[in-house]
Amino acid sequence: MLTRRQVLPTPLALAAQSSPKPNFIVITLDDLGCTDLGCYGARDLKTPHIDALAAGGVRYTNWYSNAPVCAPARASILTGLYPGHAGVPGNGPSLPAASKTIADHLKPAGYRSALVGKWHLGAPPEASPMQRGFDEYYGFHSGCVDFYSHRFYWGDPKIPNYHDLYRNGKEIFEDGQYLTERLTEEACGFVKRAASGPFFLYLAYNAPHYPMHAPQKYLDRFKTLEPERRTYAAMIAAVDDGIGQLRDTLQRNGVDKNTCIVLLGDNGATTEARAGLNGKPATAGSNGVYRGHKFSLFDGGMHVPCIWNYPAKLATRKVEETLQMSMDILPTLTQYAGVTPVAAVDGAPLGTMRDALFWKQGPQMAIRKGQWKLVVKGIGETDEYFLSDLSADPGERTNLRHQQPAKLDELLTQLTRWATAQ
Repeated sequence: MLTRRQVLPTPLALAAQSSPKPNFIVITLDDLGCTDLGCYGARDLKTPHIDALAAGGVRYTNWYSNAPVCAPARASILTGLYPGHAGVPGNGPSLPAASKTIADHLKPAGYRSALVGKWHLGAPPEASPMQRGFDEYYGFHSGCVDFYSHRFYWGDPKIPNYHDLYRNGKEIFEDGQYLTERLTEEACGFVKRAASGPFFLYLAYNAPHYPMHAPQKYLDRFKTLEPERRTYAAMIAAVDDGIGQLRDTLQRNGVDKNTCIVLLGDNGATTEARAGLNGKPATAGSNGVYRGHKFSLFDGGMHVPCIWNYPAKLATRKVEETLQMSMDILPTLTQYAGVTPVAAVDGAPLGTMRDALFWKQGPQMAIRKGQWKLVVKGIGETDEYFLSDLSADPGERTNLRHQQPAKLDELLTQLTRWATAQ
């Protein structure tokens, strides 16, 4: 006969049952304008599922990417490091094996990890996601692909166009299938397989990055918009539907309450002609009041949407104004998981007070400290030093360098010291 002690779980067992390790999903959108979601003020776009995600969590209004271009921004998301420390200061280099990803940090705690979507951190086999901590991978290596043929065709004349879709290191062919929908299907499939947890999913959508492709069913939702904005809106709508499907999958598998979802943009909207029409600069994406665009260290290149939804821990319908960077994601997730990072990081858990934020992109450099922002050699600016008071001038229109010489000297000294250490 079993005793009462044998029948009833021990306190430790009860704790394990009631407090399983959280699951994590990090979702990125590609070249998303910082105001191009309903919850961030867009009125001509429709993003009900993303808006619901924000309503059920925390929406950040001062979230910054670590870089205004894709690869270094993603390197910082995955490693918790400044791009230079991660070994990916710009588009092109592979992520070094020494730069540990979120998947690497979580693996010792029993997490199963998957990357679905855009990698852009190395094409050689030794630099694939499968060699950077991920257990599963479905997606493409390059910076962008055609949404239907899954081919890259933006290289210089010496680089022929090539097919770029892989599953776990093996090239696969799914010609004619709209990639955004396939990414959603693969993400939901992983959740179903990994629901016994704990798991980490990095879902890297390539929309609304060029080429500007969307099925008619999404275009039909925006019949009144002009053609360029209409396709852009349709691409985001396809992602939004995917977010709804993913959250439904979490709920059906009983893991929605214990899953932390982070959704953000990698950098600001682009003005590249290959994202526009008739060979003209693109105008579809909106960076709101912020000056600049993708590639720029003015806020339009780096000020991105970011939403955190974690029913078991975070508040709902909260708007957070604290300064945060994308490299803060990794240390926050490891903290939530109760995991000691396997390597040092530059980021800090959410809510940590920091003295300043720094950026370096080619010859450009920038620092934000409180309300002050200094951009050095900014794109489109003739003055080498551009100093702004963002509390009064969030659009960085008025240069205060001559009115505030002491502040310029303070910020430039601190920025130079940081850049020298990179």
